[in-house]
Amino acid sequence: MEFIPQKISDYSNLFSEKESDLLQKISRETHLKMINPRMLSGHIQGRFLSMISKMIKPINIIEVGTFTGYSTLCLAEGLKKNGKIHTIDINEEYAEFAKKYFIMSDYKKKINQYVGDATKIIPKIKYNFQLAFIDADKTNYSKYYDLIFKKLDINGYIIADNVLWSGKVTENRKDKETNSIHNFNNIVMNDNRIENILLPIRDGLMICRKIKN
Repeated sequence: MEFIPQKISDYSNLFSEKESDLLQKISRETHLKMINPRMLSGHIQGRFLSMISKMIKPINIIEVGTFTGYSTLCLAEGLKKNGKIHTIDINEEYAEFAKKYFIMSDYKKKINQYVGDATKIIPKIKYNFQLAFIDADKTNYSKYYDLIFKKLDINGYIIADNVLWSGKVTENRKDKETNSIHNFNNIVMNDNRIENILLPIRDGLMICRKIKN
């Protein structure tokens, strides 16, 4: 969901760095072939993720929720020369879709792809992270946050997508997924080990910086 008028969104796109040809191809094919193309990060959010990654210059990134690989490639743009992005998705169809684009990209040697349950995979990855992106099933956001936090360096960042959940988080009556997102937001807000800000970019991005263990 977009929270700003379409004209403003179009203007923002016009005055933001353009997507690469490969990212445009991913976007087009995702919209043509996938049932839920709105899950794609898209131009503005993608450029935001790229910019954050370039500012941090991480050695290792973890991403929970690969989908068709758009956000993975955006995040990979800021990796150090010897850096890696570890991206996880439980859906084999999404993973295969993303893999063909990873192979075509300049970052194919920097991407470690995992298929399966992220709650079981994250503990097995033997690296510390400087940047994390969570954009998967909403009911497990708090679990992903806890698991990643243990492996996150001081001054590392966690970014979580869809934290406004189409505005449903503001409603009195909340379904299971909305409650999970709202509870996650509360957990983050009350965690004295981090600094955080919720940005109303697209469907909401929660940005957390780890300041202590």
